[in-house]
Amino acid sequence: MLNESVHECCVYLGDELARYSFGDEHPFGPARHDVFKAAFYQQQLDRLTEITPPTIADRQTLELFHSPDYVEKVRKQSKLGTGYLDQGDTPAFIGMYEAAATVVGSVCDAIDRIMRKQSCNSCRRAFIPIAGLHHARRDTAAGFCVFNDCGVGIEYLRAQHGVKRIAYVDIDAHHGDGVFYSFEDDPELIFADLHEDGRYLYPGTGGIEETGKGEARGTKLNIPMPPEAGDELFMQVWPKVETFLRRHGAEFILLQCGADSIAGDPITHLHYSEASHAHAARRLRLLADELCDGRLLAMGGGGYHHNNIARTWTAVVQALA
Repeated sequence: MLNESVHECCVYLGDELARYSFGDEHPFGPARHDVFKAAFYQQQLDRLTEITPPTIADRQTLELFHSPDYVEKVRKQSKLGTGYLDQGDTPAFIGMYEAAATVVGSVCDAIDRIMRKQSCNSCRRAFIPIAGLHHARRDTAAGFCVFNDCGVGIEYLRAQHGVKRIAYVDIDAHHGDGVFYSFEDDPELIFADLHEDGRYLYPGTGGIEETGKGEARGTKLNIPMPPEAGDELFMQVWPKVETFLRRHGAEFILLQCGADSIAGDPITHLHYSEASHAHAARRLRLLADELCDGRLLAMGGGGYHHNNIARTWTAVVQALA
């Protein structure tokens, strides 16, 4: 059956995604989804994209990356809504399990749609605003991240679609440590991360010397950026990412495009504008066409200044669409 979709880029929107939040007063609150959604419609991006509803992942899918004991811990604390899942950054809330599983499920649904490009209800590219929770480890939460949808997505691509060589690119201000250390010795996971220097920002990792371990040495690229780095430095450094990805190749590209690297974010110190994120999305779109039949999934990641979120993620969608 031929593809019945009018547009090539899917965008996931829905209250189920907004429910992944830690309350109205928390930096990671429900308004993050809603300000993006409002700007998305104001700019009439719904005319350029297919709007797709969120979907929830089952436990088996979560356990492709996370340990069964940790998944059970999240399920139990989700019913109580008290305490923390880590050392104090990620509080439990009632309904947390379902909300976090919906982030993961939407990532996996987007992967399915991209992989079945020539069939009904498919797309070449996708964007999920509430996703890219890159700090969670296999057995614990970290940094506002309950389940690591990026990590699950990597394992899902392999288990469900037989995709082995995957490129993960991260331009969030924070280093994607949950992805990096989970696949540090995996030579088939190509990792490139531009982040604020860990000497100044959580999680304090991602040094330039961290290039992978064992057979994976050289398949990981960490580029620490100095505080107050802006678009000019980003544009100077970005070609290193493209060269790196071309050298190693990929069958699928994942982009974590956190808006917390935009100037004015309340908890970081980088000074990019949305132009950097649009450039990364546009160049990766072209690179995906060159390397892997256009397969590209972008995830919103961090970002705690509402105007920045609205401007940056709509710029990413424009670039993808």
